[in-house]
Amino acid sequence: PLHFCVICNSVEKKIYVNLNNTVPCVRLLNATHQIGCQSSLSGNVGVVHVLESEENLEWVLSSGPHPPYVVILDSPLFTRSVMMKLKNGSRRVAGIAVVAPNANPPEGFSPHTTCPNENTGVYSEDYDPIFAHCNITVWNPLGNGLSYEEFDFPIFSLKDDNETQVIRQCYLDHNRAANGTAPQYPLCAIELFSHMSAVTDTATCMRRNDINFSISPEIVCDPLGDYNVWASTRPLNNTAKGHKMWESVVIAAARLDSRSFFFDIAPGAESGVSGFITLLAAAHALRNATQQAPPNRTILYTLFQGETFDYIGSSRMVYDMQNNQFAVDLNNVHSFLEIGQVGLRSDSKLWLHSDQLSRKNTSVNDELIENLQSAAGRVGISVGEVGFSQPLPPSSFQRFLRAKPIPGVVIEDHQSAFTNRFYASMYDNAEYLNVSYPSNLTLEEQLEWVTDTAQALTEVATIVAQALYKQAGGQDVEARGITADPKMVARMLYSFLIRSNNSWFQQLHSSEPTLLVQYLLANLTGSTVNMYYYMWVQGAAPPNSTEREGFCTRSTVRLSKALSPAFELRDYTSKEYSTWTESRWKPFKGRIFLVASHDLEMLTLGIGIGVLLTSLLLTYIISSKADMLFSSGREPTNATY
Repeated sequence: PLHFCVICNSVEKKIYVNLNNTVPCVRLLNATHQIGCQSSLSGNVGVVHVLESEENLEWVLSSGPHPPYVVILDSPLFTRSVMMKLKNGSRRVAGIAVVAPNANPPEGFSPHTTCPNENTGVYSEDYDPIFAHCNITVWNPLGNGLSYEEFDFPIFSLKDDNETQVIRQCYLDHNRAANGTAPQYPLCAIELFSHMSAVTDTATCMRRNDINFSISPEIVCDPLGDYNVWASTRPLNNTAKGHKMWESVVIAAARLDSRSFFFDIAPGAESGVSGFITLLAAAHALRNATQQAPPNRTILYTLFQGETFDYIGSSRMVYDMQNNQFAVDLNNVHSFLEIGQVGLRSDSKLWLHSDQLSRKNTSVNDELIENLQSAAGRVGISVGEVGFSQPLPPSSFQRFLRAKPIPGVVIEDHQSAFTNRFYASMYDNAEYLNVSYPSNLTLEEQLEWVTDTAQALTEVATIVAQALYKQAGGQDVEARGITADPKMVARMLYSFLIRSNNSWFQQLHSSEPTLLVQYLLANLTGSTVNMYYYMWVQGAAPPNSTEREGFCTRSTVRLSKALSPAFELRDYTSKEYSTWTESRWKPFKGRIFLVASHDLEMLTLGIGIGVLLTSLLLTYIISSKADMLFSSGREPTNATY
C-alpha cells in the first residue's frame, strides 16, 4: 500500500503544479448582504488567459472559444472598471488571479469605499445630517469599493515569483492565440478552490450556526472580533465595574486593525501602524513621569480592534461603559485624544480635528488643543486646527460622541481628504511609509536603525506624551522633559512592518498579534504600584547561550472584548452596531495543469468504459467456465492418503 501511495503522489506531481504562494479573497456578511468571493464546492477550473490590456477583455467575455477562463491580471489592470466587466460576464469567467507587484504602483489604489464606516459614526439623519455620508468631505476619494462587492468566482493574489512565471510560460506555450487563430489543445488550465460555507447575510448564517442536528454541529460563520488592549497610568479596580467616584480619566486611543481586498494581506502601515506605534511610544515616554510625579487624572491607553468594520472595538467599549461592564464609565471620562493616520505628514504639519459635540465643554477642549499646540511648538512641528465647517474624520472617537458629548481631538496628517493613497489596500506597507534600510546592514542592525519615518513618528509621540501629561493635570516643568525614544519607535516599525521574527519580539513570549501588543504595552509601561496584572516574558538569551533569561512583568495592561454588542444582544439586523461576520472555509488551494479537448476527454472516457465492460465480461466468462478451464490439474475428489 505504501508503494502504491508513492506511485499515486508521483503521478499527481506529473499532472499538477501546486501554487503555494496564493492568498484568496474571502466572504464576509452583515445585516443586509454578503461581500467577497468564493469557488464552487469542488473548485473552479478555467483555461488560463493573461490579460494584456482592458481592450483584450473581449476574448474572455465573448470571442474566446474555450470558456470558462481564469484571468491573470497584473496590478495596473486590477481596477474597478476591469473587475466589474469580469463580474458581469461571470458565466465565462471561472476565476481571477491578481499578480501582486514587488513594488507599489505609482498611482493610488484603495478597494475601500469613499466614505469609510459612514453608517455607524456620529453623523446621521438625526445628528448633523449635512455631514452624514461624506456630504461635505469625501475622506477616501480614491476608494473604488471593490472590497464591498460580491463575486461569484474565486479571486486569488499571486506573488510575482517563479510560480507566476510558470503560469505565464504555460500560457505562452499552449494558450496564446497566434495570428488570430484559436489555440489548439492541450490548453493550460488553473483550478482555484476557496469554497465558503456561509451565504446570504449574518442573520441567516447565525441561525444556521444554532441548528443542532448532530453531535458536532457545523459552524458556518464567526462574528468578526478580537480583544481591545488597554492600560492605565494608575491601577483601576477592574473587579468592581462601573462608575468610580472621584476618578477622572483621559483616554488616549488608536486603532490596531486594518484590512485589504485579500485575506490576511493588510499591513496597514499608514492607516493603523503609524497611529498605534505613536501611542505606544508616547506611553513608554510617560512611564517615568507618571510614576515619579503622578498627575491628578489617570491616562487610559486604549488600542481598539475591529475599527475597520463599523467600529467594533470602540462601540463595544462604549457599550460596556454604559452597562457597568468596564472599569470606568462614560461619566469618568474627562477628555479623549485619538492618534489617527500620522505617518505621511506633508510639510511636517499635523491637523487637529474636533466636532461641535466635543466643543460643548469649550474650556476642556480648548485646553487639550492648547496643550498639543504648545508641545508641537517645542518639538518644532506645525499644528493646524480644522475649522467648524468640517466633520470628524472616520475615528473611534465618533462612537464615544454618539453616547456622550466628550471633549476630544483626533490627530491626523490630513486636513480634509486622506493623504493615504493606498487606504485599506495591500500597498499600504513599509515601502509606502518609506521604511527602508541601507543594504550593508545586518538584520539586527536594521532593527536598531532609526529611519526618517521613525524619527518623524518619535516627534509626534513626544507631542502626544507631553500633551497627555498636561491634560491629566501634570505640571508644565515635568511635561517639558518628556521625550519619546527614537530607538524604540525604530524597533516597533521594523517589527510590525518588516520582520516580526526578530530577537526583540522573540523576548515577548507571543506571536499572536493582539497578545503581542499586550505584552509590548506591558513592557513599555511597567508600574511600581499595587494591583498589577502579571505576565511572563521569556526574555533574551545571553551571549553564547541558548537559555533565555525570563522574567515576570507586572503592569496595568488588560484585555477587553472587541466583539460587537449586536452578538451579545442577538440583534443580527442591528443598525446601531456592527454585524459583520466571516464565513468559514475549507483549506485554500490552487494548481495548474494541461487540459485535453472535450472530444478527447469523451473518447478517453468511452475507451475506459469499454475496457471496463470488456474486463467484466471476460471475468464473468472465465469464472463460469472455471471447472472446464482449470480441471486438468485437479486431483480426483475421492483421493485418499
